[in-house]
Amino acid sequence: MESSTQLEYSGKTTARRRSGILWKEIVKHKYLYLLLAPLVIFYIIFTYIPMYGVLLAFKEFDYSKGVLGSPWNHFANFNAVFGNPGFWTAFRNTLLISMGRLIIEFPIPIVLAILLNEISKGRLTRVFQTVFTFPHFISWVVLSGIIIGIFNDQGLYNQVLALFGAEKSSVLTSGPGFTIVLFVSNIWKEAGWSCILYLAAIAGINLELYEAAEVDGANRLQQMKAITWPVLKSTAAVLFILAVGNVMNGGFDQIFNLYNSAVYAYSDILDTFVYRSAFTDATGFGFSTTVGLLKSVINFTLLFGANYIVTRFGKEEGL
Repeated sequence: MESSTQLEYSGKTTARRRSGILWKEIVKHKYLYLLLAPLVIFYIIFTYIPMYGVLLAFKEFDYSKGVLGSPWNHFANFNAVFGNPGFWTAFRNTLLISMGRLIIEFPIPIVLAILLNEISKGRLTRVFQTVFTFPHFISWVVLSGIIIGIFNDQGLYNQVLALFGAEKSSVLTSGPGFTIVLFVSNIWKEAGWSCILYLAAIAGINLELYEAAEVDGANRLQQMKAITWPVLKSTAAVLFILAVGNVMNGGFDQIFNLYNSAVYAYSDILDTFVYRSAFTDATGFGFSTTVGLLKSVINFTLLFGANYIVTRFGKEEGL
């Protein structure tokens, strides 16, 4: 009896000691925590508190009763979503577009970072970095207007075709053509910005490693393979995991500002489907919340699955 009491007392003492050490560390670094506080408060207010709205997926929403007072609907919203043909079209398009972004778009910032690193240091490098990163700051509203202006019936693209005697082509109303525009425009806009993380990783490489490899007779390709890529690999692994965890977000801003009813079969993703369902078809908050919940669950599963695969089989550090 006495031994158990002593153990309990010892455990409480250890817990108090650890709590005291924790508070001392917080007080010691109080200004860092103060800088972090606005971000934490932001996520609490705009991310965690609204999470109770997920209940709408399981309820028949009644404005007079609110979210918590509305009656449960026994998964009626899920039956409505799974029975809607438009949901499955949007689900398929989301997967195809997102997988295309992983396969086509994801490697390009890595290649771009390596190529920029191979350029001799100086003004030329800074010029290229500015040129490649500037498009990131152009909003999709502005950029989509430019793209639509280029590819419309009287746009630059069709005028060039007519100049060479070719027939006019309606790229933005053709499914395959619209898909190509999606990938190319997103690469042009985001590749330079995305390569910044890789350039930062390359900047941490000791230049003496390249000098030693050059003395040993290694060419530039061999140096990239033996020195640059091993450093980039861990960064690429983390960003790949995050990209996989974002698969169900096909890029709402870009597609919403570019697409039209003629290419719904190719470009309508879950986010645009939810937008039209909520504001055009008036399917209700429960229907939209259900689709959003399914997206979050799938992204959550893919994130942890990708993290497991990368850490287990890729021998890389995960999240």
